[in-house]
Amino acid sequence: MDNLSAALLGVLVAVGLAIGGHFVGDGFYRARALERTVEVKGLAEREVPADTAIWPLQIVVAGNELEPLFSQLEQQGEQVRAFLTLRGFEEDEISAGSPGITDRLAQAYGEQNVKFRYSVTQVVTVFTPKVAAVRAAVDELLELGKAGIVLNQDPYQFQTQYLFNGLNAIKPAMIEEATRNAREVAEKFAADSDSRLGKIRTARQGQFSIADRDSNNPHVKNVRVVSTLEYYLAD
Repeated sequence: MDNLSAALLGVLVAVGLAIGGHFVGDGFYRARALERTVEVKGLAEREVPADTAIWPLQIVVAGNELEPLFSQLEQQGEQVRAFLTLRGFEEDEISAGSPGITDRLAQAYGEQNVKFRYSVTQVVTVFTPKVAAVRAAVDELLELGKAGIVLNQDPYQFQTQYLFNGLNAIKPAMIEEATRNAREVAEKFAADSDSRLGKIRTARQGQFSIADRDSNNPHVKNVRVVSTLEYYLAD
């Protein structure tokens, strides 16, 4: 092959590659243009009552001799149990923790002139599905105070907890609702942009969250989920 023929062949190959590249690039552009999508979010919320209560009551006794303190603690523990069973709680819903002892004279930076050297505590916990009974009994704790029983009412350490454990029962309906709400938003977007809504391209279910409805009603829960969906758009 002479030099002229080789040069001509090289030019033809270059032109062919350029034309092929043009069509490949144009095809890629057209394919990308056809993949117009819209991403939307759908929200579902439910207000539900708590179905479990955890109610801790810490009994506190103080004095200078340990032995009578333990006897006093045992007696008051029985009074607390009687108070609870009278209000409808079963024995297996009530548990008592191990006693805790504080020796104020043994504290590194404690006061030396204290009235009572020892304080002994014990936590009695109610774990029950009887949420309404717990709320009613909380309002009657004055009866224990009148009987001489001191309870630690620290709102952080001994706060009554209200839980909702029925999430699995409402999950499917909430996911369906969130998906439906997301589609409604996508259809509105498609209509506003003179497009038609196509199939789902991707879908992501968000995490379910359970929170108190408000600080004054911790026994009422707000369940929430957000689903994210991406739809194809067509002309």
